[in-house]
Amino acid sequence: MSASFLRRLLRRWLWDQWQVLWDEVKPRPRLDPKPMVVLLVTAVSLTLQEYWGDRQTFRDLVPPGTFPFSAYWELASFGWWSGFRVVGYLVVPMIAIAAMPGERVRDYGLSFKGFRKHAWIYVVLYLLVLPAVLAASCTRPFQYTYPFYKLASRSLLDFLAWELLYGLQFLSLEFFFRGFILFGLRPSLGPHAIWVMCVPYCMIHYGKPMAETLGAIVAGLVLGTLSLRTRSIWCGVLVHVSVALTMDLLALPHCRSHGRCP
Repeated sequence: MSASFLRRLLRRWLWDQWQVLWDEVKPRPRLDPKPMVVLLVTAVSLTLQEYWGDRQTFRDLVPPGTFPFSAYWELASFGWWSGFRVVGYLVVPMIAIAAMPGERVRDYGLSFKGFRKHAWIYVVLYLLVLPAVLAASCTRPFQYTYPFYKLASRSLLDFLAWELLYGLQFLSLEFFFRGFILFGLRPSLGPHAIWVMCVPYCMIHYGKPMAETLGAIVAGLVLGTLSLRTRSIWCGVLVHVSVALTMDLLALPHCRSHGRCP
């Protein structure tokens, strides 16, 4: 791939799109409180996720011997993790939106209007990511890491329950970053809202491999631009869920061979 072709591609799919979004920014005659609300809720929600929303908190509160369904204690810990993201990334922002005069939750990327028109973008993004996923699936670190719920291969119930929890947290995450933050900041910042969103989105990947964390910046830019231009978060949700499901399915055959699943 030549450098000139890459420059043209980036200009067409990112820079030109940001220019369109910037042209849509309307000057405001007064101080707009909406960015303050959005950024305050963002800071509080991310703080709660960090200190209370991880599985270790569940382990501390509900030790294995005290859980009534001991066979599903591990799954319950993921339920805590996913549930906290639904509350912090979805419910709390929705309450904040409803509390702001003149704001509607559906205007923050939840509308399905025009979804079929842009569905091809989801297919293209998935196909672009798929080769990298297939290549990674042949490596031992991938096979040892996925699925996160190590008992997913124990039964169909375990697998489906895990994928439901996993999918819910992706929906919540996309609404928070590509819906609440972006659409809340867009009237004041235009396309710069995408860059603001990318900072906390990159930071929630801290602790993961550096390549994945840096890749989150690229993913944030692409999915953020896509969300604002299509007025919808659903392509991002589908990409995240589809890639995650593919990764888990590719890892399952190696689960027993590595002795980490029942």
